[in-house]
Order: sequence, then structure tokens, then C-alpha cells
Amino acid sequence: MSYAETPAGSGTPPGGLDEALLKSLFAQSAVGLLVLDPQLRLVRANSLVEGVGTEEYIGLPFTEAFRLDDPQGSEQLLQRVLAGEGPVREHLVRGRLRRIPGDRTFLVSAYRLDGPDGPDVPALGLLSAVVDVTERERARARETALAAVRDAVGGSLDVATTCRAFIDALVPRFADLAVIEVVDDVLRGADPPVGPLPPDTPLRCAASGRCDTVRGDEPGRTRPVGGTRRLPPRTPYARAVTDLRPRLVPLTADTPWLASDPAAVHALAETGAHSLIVVPLTLRGAVLGLVSLYRCGATEPFDEEDVSLAGTAATRAALAIDNARRYEREHVIASTVQRRLLPQAERHQAAVETAHVLLPGRDSGCWFDTIALSGARTALVVGGVAGEGLQSAIAMGQLRTVVQALAGLDLEPEEVLARLKETADRLAHERAALPPSDSLHGEELRAGCVYGVYDPFTRTCTVARAGHPAPLIVGPDGQRITVDAPEGPGLFADDSALFAPATVTLEEGSLLAFCTAELLADEHAEERITRTLARPGRSLQQLGDDIVYALPDDTRSAGAALLLARTGTVSDHRVATWDLAQERTTPATARLLVRDRLQGWGLDEDTVDATELIVSELVTNAVRYGTPPLRLRLLLDTSLTCEVHDGSTASPHLRHARTVDEGGRGLFIVSRLAAHWGARHGPDGKVLWTEQDLPGGGAH
Repeated sequence: MSYAETPAGSGTPPGGLDEALLKSLFAQSAVGLLVLDPQLRLVRANSLVEGVGTEEYIGLPFTEAFRLDDPQGSEQLLQRVLAGEGPVREHLVRGRLRRIPGDRTFLVSAYRLDGPDGPDVPALGLLSAVVDVTERERARARETALAAVRDAVGGSLDVATTCRAFIDALVPRFADLAVIEVVDDVLRGADPPVGPLPPDTPLRCAASGRCDTVRGDEPGRTRPVGGTRRLPPRTPYARAVTDLRPRLVPLTADTPWLASDPAAVHALAETGAHSLIVVPLTLRGAVLGLVSLYRCGATEPFDEEDVSLAGTAATRAALAIDNARRYEREHVIASTVQRRLLPQAERHQAAVETAHVLLPGRDSGCWFDTIALSGARTALVVGGVAGEGLQSAIAMGQLRTVVQALAGLDLEPEEVLARLKETADRLAHERAALPPSDSLHGEELRAGCVYGVYDPFTRTCTVARAGHPAPLIVGPDGQRITVDAPEGPGLFADDSALFAPATVTLEEGSLLAFCTAELLADEHAEERITRTLARPGRSLQQLGDDIVYALPDDTRSAGAALLLARTGTVSDHRVATWDLAQERTTPATARLLVRDRLQGWGLDEDTVDATELIVSELVTNAVRYGTPPLRLRLLLDTSLTCEVHDGSTASPHLRHARTVDEGGRGLFIVSRLAAHWGARHGPDGKVLWTEQDLPGGGAH
């Protein structure tokens, strides 16, 4: 019902009812009400619009009365309401009130006021509802910043990444400037000192940041990331790490403690910082570092609610930094164990040149090895235990030791891996038998290994693999050579399938690359590595560096191992081979042949005499118990190797003869004269071999 239609006799004239309604609405409304004329000037306001509902504001434009940050945008919005394009409901604007310090946030709704002639004529003005939602928006901003800290901080075990994520979560949501400093020793994995923080403890700037609206340098510029400082005494920074309490500090040119901290004076002058929160990074009474948060320029100063949020965020950061510190310490220990368990230098091999690349990273369970075998052969090994940390490094050391022991038995590659897997199964059973409270009880073990043996006399490489990539081979002509070695089960897998070897014949100068799976993570990795190996005129170390330079960044952080080998042959003048008859006079003939050759090599008389006796015993044993063909070979390198081959598969056994026994002393004598001795079997018989150390390190 319109006022014009008020029934006669109601006793209240239409104009009086309008006035009563307007007074009641403005007096009892739960929100601030404004009446604007067509020029968007303030005509009337109720008292709920604090600081505006006074006579001095009447006649001011809406945007000037509220000193809006975006007056042009707000005015255009209200003009569209005047033009009849519909009301505006709950539109957020930011501004300032003259009588209330600081930025304010308002929720504005605007409705067109039509005259008696309806919407077809220009409006009489606007009715606007204004609600000051500053505290609500501040609380929401705090919740958003805290949620950002919870989401971003704690997902990394790297201290620098954790600190960077913390700064990014708070700037610019909560602070205009932020600096996080960590006790220098903590960054190296040491335990944090118990508070209060000892004086002169160096703190390293781990991360800093500022929002785009801040002018000049940020405080972190005088304390650049990576730089260290000692906290000036009698400042809020030093006090916070002394009593372990956060502080809210207003910053003005007259602040007394600024005289003792030139860096803070510089920050205040350059950035316009006016409000500071200092929060110690503490965990269980220990001090990990310090967080400094600044607000600058026209930004609202911090309040006590902000201090509470900063403390909660700092607690989250401290926990994440401590977790990263513990991981860093374990990683350092695991890396140290890994380095101690791996070869410390390239080992000389008779007919193979080798070089290795070990990329430090999260994976502390990868290993490599080159093992000298009898007959100038070389075992090339690369393996890896999945996972990171000390336990992976320990498992790696156990497997590597077993491989070395098995290699010394002159077993074929597939048999080495079969026995290695048996050892791995026992290790897995031991771990499964641990008490449920042990952290290792439910931790899965996974490992792989590739084992190859290169024989320079046959120029063949025999490879077997257990859950590990096959080696990459490039011939001296730069063409890739495929090694069709079937992949056997992983060392800790439940699969009991057999290991099958593959043998490939190689030309002298071929290149072999044994690498862990991390280096072959992408589909182009094999092509990239083989293309690098095909580059002519490069040393093995240069080729290894070239392979590393071409790796994706994530591979370098994971850690990996690469073993490179270039095949060769044994020089003819260092090898002597004779085919012998299966006769009783053969031992004497063998002694003469050996003496003549060793004297030609210039070896000393003691070595010649000992070798004569060794050869005599081995040949006598082959003549007496073996079968043709009978062959004797001498190999001169850093040691002197004697090999006697015969067609029998029966192996002799070392016996300790009694005083009255007439025989049984042959191998006992051999074992005393030789540094190492053993037997290896092949498809055409067996080989008894010995190695003797030479004065002065052997041939040159």
C-alpha cells in the first residue's frame, strides 16, 4: 500500500508516517544506514556508521567521507545503481575514517530510491547499508595466513626450502616484510642450544621476503640470505631469544633501542617499517632461530591477535625445521658411512681402465666396485638399496661386502647374484623378526645389482643382473652394442626365478657404463648416455662429467652411481703360455720354462725359486690327477700370476699332512709361497691359479 492510498480517518498524514518510518529505521537499524543524493553526496547517516554520522560529513561525497582506496571504482558502481542497473549487495571496499586510525574494511549494499513517478525518471538518490567488517576480515586474513603456513610448511626435509615456504606463506598475506634466521650450527644438523640462546651465537639468514608495495630495501638486504650475524644486545631480537617470548614492537625514529642496531635503523628508514613482531623459533625449550615480521607504510599495525598468530606459525616452522635438521644430520651420517664403505680411489686393473661418478643426494644406498679376479679378469659391479638414510647405507655395505667375498671365489656372474640373493633373503628375515616397536620392523627392503666380468684374453664380458638396468656399451666405432641380459628378480624380492647371464664379445677400446636406475629415469636417458660415450678423444673422467652435465636437475638431487670402463688387452710381452704334455717329465720341463721366462723379465732369484716350486707342484697335481689338455700361463703385472689348466673338473683340497705322511704337502706349500691361490671352473675344465707379490710393486 502506498502512502497516497492511506485510508481516510487514519489520523496520520502520509508525510508524518514517512518521517516516523525514517526516524525509526535510522534509530533501530542493526547496520549503518546512509542516504545519498543523485550526486552521491551524504544526506543522512545513522550513528552506527562510527565517525561518519555527524553533521560535519553531511554534503561530502561518499568516497571522500570513507576515504576509499579505490574511489573511482566505487563511484562507478554506485552510478550504475542510480542508472537502474540493479542494487549492489555486500560489496567489500577498503578505506579509512578520519576519527579511527588504520585501514578499515566495509561491506556496502546500495539501493536506488525512486520518486512517486517510479523508475522511469531519475532517482531521488541511494539508500546504502554500510557494515564495518574490519575485525572480521582481519580474523579471516589471519586464518588464511595460518592455513597457508600449515599447507606450505613441513612438506620438505630441506631447511632452506622449509624457511622459504614459511616466508612465502606470510608475505604478503600477513606481513609486508619477513626474515627468518636459524642458528648456524642447527643448519649443519647439530642439536639446537637450550634457551636462553648464548650471547654471540651466530644466526644465519635462511630466507627473507617482502611484498611489492614496500619501497627501498628489505631488512634481509642488510642480512642477505646465507649471511650471518650476532644479535645486538639490548634489542627486541636479543630479548626474544633470551626469555623465549614473542614481542610486539612499534617502530619510530625515537625508539630507544635502535641506536644499538644500525641494521634496524636502515630498515626503518628505507622501508617505512612501523610495526614489528619478533618471535623466537623454539621447540621443547631449545632455540632454533628467530622470526622478524614487519608492516610498512599505510598497512595496519600489528596487534596482540597478530602476535598470537605469529607464535602459532613460528611453532609450526620450528617443528618443520627441526625435522629437516634431524634428516640432515642422518643424511650426513649416512653419506659419511656410504663414502667410507665405497672404494676411496680408482683401482688398477690389468686390462681395464675405469672411472666412477658418485652423485651425492637422498639415495645413500647406491654403490659401485671394480674387483680384480684371477687371470687378469675384472668384475664390474653397480648396485643400489632403495631408500635413504643410515639403514640404507648399512644394507648397502653388507651387500657390497658379500659381493666382494663371492667374487673372490671365482664364481660365474649368475651364481654370484644367486648367492647374493640368498644373503639378502636372510637379511630380510632378520628385519622381519624385529619387535613390532622397532622402526625397521615394517620397513620394506628393495635392492638391485648388476655384475659383469670382463676377460681380456677372450675379450668377452659376461653380465647378470638382479632387478637392475643392464650396462650400456658403445664400441670403439661409436656404435651401441646391445647386451641381452635377462633381468632377474630384485635382491629382496619374493621371486625365486633363476638368474641368466649374457655374454658379449667386445673390441679393444669399447666403453661400458654401469649405472644405477636413477640415471635412466627418463625415456631419453639411454640415448643421451650412449651419445655421450661415443664422443671421440675423451678420457673416462671427462665422459663421466659430460654425462652428469646433461642430467635433469631432479636426478642430481636423488643421488646416483656410474661406473665407466674402457676395455683393453694384456700386453704380449707380459704373458707367457705353454701347452704341456700329460707326462711324468712335464713338471721338470715346466720348471725350466718358468725360470727362463722369469729371468727374461728380470725378476729376482727368490721370486724365481718360489715360482719354480709353485709351478712344479701345480703341474705335478695336474699330471697325476687331471686330464688333458694341460696348459701353463704366466702373467706379469703388479703381481705374478701362475695358472695351470687341465680338463678335469675335480678340485684339489688343501690338506695338513702329518709328519709320517709321504704326500699331501703340495697345496700346503703353494699356499705358503703365494699371497693368494684358488681354483675356477669353466666348461672345458678347471684352472688352478696363484698370485705372488713382487718386490717394488711389480712390472713397470
